[in-house]
Amino acid sequence: MQPDYSIAVYPGTFDPLTNGHTDLVARASRMFRKLVVAIAESPHKQPAFGLEQRIELAREVLGEEGIDNVEVVGFDSLLAHFVQELNAGVLLRGLRAVSDFEYEFQLASMNRHLAHDVETVFLTPAEQHSFISSTLVKEIARLQGDVDQFVHPRVAAALRARYA
Repeated sequence: MQPDYSIAVYPGTFDPLTNGHTDLVARASRMFRKLVVAIAESPHKQPAFGLEQRIELAREVLGEEGIDNVEVVGFDSLLAHFVQELNAGVLLRGLRAVSDFEYEFQLASMNRHLAHDVETVFLTPAEQHSFISSTLVKEIARLQGDVDQFVHPRVAAALRARYA
């Protein structure tokens, strides 16, 4: 069956969801009929938040954006298989800097090999979000720094509670 190219999947651990992620979701939601924010369980990355909490935070934050065509789901399978299960035709990935490109290119090539009908689309964040990464945000929060300018207030509160 031919995948639906009006459905895009934006995968990641979103640990935590940053303003950069939210910006990409808002912009991509205008490009696709349906956008699935797919939150990977990724236990090997030892996320600060469990899968259910990351899903809940993303649903709350993105729900406040008022975007009707975005769905937040969790997954713990091979991404290529998950995208095929959804009959999605597009994988959406964010590129913050040139340094992201090599890894993302390799990932896109592997996903194309595993799911040859699925296309990968790259979006760059708005300039004011280009330096934000979940890893840096967690490190700032862990060291009791102020992350309010990098994440939604709900996420900032969750980080403060996590690293209290």
